[in-house]
Formats: sequence, C-alpha cells, structure tokens
Amino acid sequence: MNTIDRIERAVQETSHYVKRNLGTHAGKRGQTNPSDEVQTHADVWSDDLFFDALAPLDGVGSYTSEERSETVDCGEGYAIAIDPLDGSGNLASNNSVGTIVGVYDRPLPASGRHLVAAMMVLHGPYTTMTVARSDSDVVQEYLLRDGHNERRGVFELPEDYAVVGIAGKPIDRSERLNALAEDLQRDLKLRYGGATVADLAQVLEYGGLFGYPKSEVYPEGKLRVHFEAAPLAYLVEAAGGASSDGRQSLLDVDPDELHARTPTFLGNVELIEQVEEALGDD
Repeated sequence: MNTIDRIERAVQETSHYVKRNLGTHAGKRGQTNPSDEVQTHADVWSDDLFFDALAPLDGVGSYTSEERSETVDCGEGYAIAIDPLDGSGNLASNNSVGTIVGVYDRPLPASGRHLVAAMMVLHGPYTTMTVARSDSDVVQEYLLRDGHNERRGVFELPEDYAVVGIAGKPIDRSERLNALAEDLQRDLKLRYGGATVADLAQVLEYGGLFGYPKSEVYPEGKLRVHFEAAPLAYLVEAAGGASSDGRQSLLDVDPDELHARTPTFLGNVELIEQVEEALGDD
C-alpha cells in the first residue's frame, strides 16, 4: 500500500464516522475561519478528525485546511489540502454536505498541476467517494456504507449534458454571463443546492455546468484554489470534462497564498468553452 492508498483509506474510514455523527455537531460556533466565514461546530470537529487520521501517515508532509490559518508540518512527503466539511451551512436545513481533498507533490501554495490525487466525499441519502489519481486512468466512485467501501463504478462525463447550476445573484454577474445562464436554463435542468460537492456530483452523473463566478461580494471568486477549485478541477478533467476561471484551466491558477480564491467553472468541454467566450476579457 503506497501513500496515496493510505490517504484514500484514511479519508474513507473517517468519512464513515463523520456520516454517523454529523447530527450532533450542527450548531453555529460563533467564530470564523481564515476566509471570514462563520464556522459550525461540525467544521472544526470534522477538521480535527481528518487531521488525526491523515497527519500521522507515512509520506504525508503537511496538512492544510480551510478551517486553519496555517499549514501544519507533518514531516516529509505529500501536501494535503482539505475542505473537511464542504457546504456546512446546509446542516441546519438537513441538506447535503461533503469533503474535498487535494494531494499535492510540493509544498503549498501550489497550482493544481502539482496534484497527484483528488477525492470528493458526498453525504447525501447515502455516502459516496469519488477519486482521481495520477497512477490511474479512471475516476473511481465508491459507495461507503455500514463501515464498508464498495466500488460503485467509474465516472466519465456524458457527451450530452442535462444540468446547470450557477451560484450568486444575477445582479452580481456580468451581462454576458447572465445571457449564457439564461440560454442554458431554457434547455437544461437547474441544479444548485449550496454544497459544491453535491452540485458537482450532478454534473459528473448527468453532464452539464457548475459555476461560481466572481461578484461584488467575492471579487476574486468564492471558492478556494487549494481546497476546492483545483481538486475538483482535477476530478472533472480526469473524467473527460474541463475547468476554467474564465480564462484558463483551474489547474493553471497559481495561488500566492494558502486561502487564495478563484472564479470557478466545471463541466463539459463545450460548456466551458461557452463560458470563456461569454466572459472574454471580463
């Protein structure tokens, strides 16, 4: 078992525990994370769980979390970046949440071109884990239930696409992006639920477009490069899709600090091309 195998196994085992115990940690904590977002108790609890599972592993050199201001040095090896509980704001309404993990082969900050693996856990009616690795030519999905991990299938984005979800208010978007969104929504089903992992799972399953553009509130975009945008782009591109910040692949975004943000678009190649054409020099 190599280091990526051990990381994958640790994420699976921790995710089983998270799923079973989420309901007891749903309340607001009253403090904020480094991105100035209000934390739930579950954010901090899940971060501690994943840290305890991942940091001691042989071959893990550092642990960086959306919930921590600084990187924790763990020795020599891969750099782990994690959003331990993506969509935690959904807990109050009992909607989907998940976990995003990026495994980098150099210290952070680093671009997504240095990813060697990415993992996405989705806690919905059942729990799944989607994995892309540099040593595999498929994007593998697992079903996590009753303490067991079952191979469920492999992901390849369908040629036809069926869903679209673009975050934010139309008033905050460019006119050209709004025009594209309106055009797509005439033909595609609208799917946006407030947890990036859940929205992206729809795109992986049915084909389509997920977007979180920049806005007046988030002029650099909302999603963090290391913890969300780059790992999810790695998954989507490995599954035959594309990603963009409006100009280039999200894997080419070169962050200059740990919690850097970026506009994020993920989906079928043709739709990403339409996004880049619509945004132009915006």
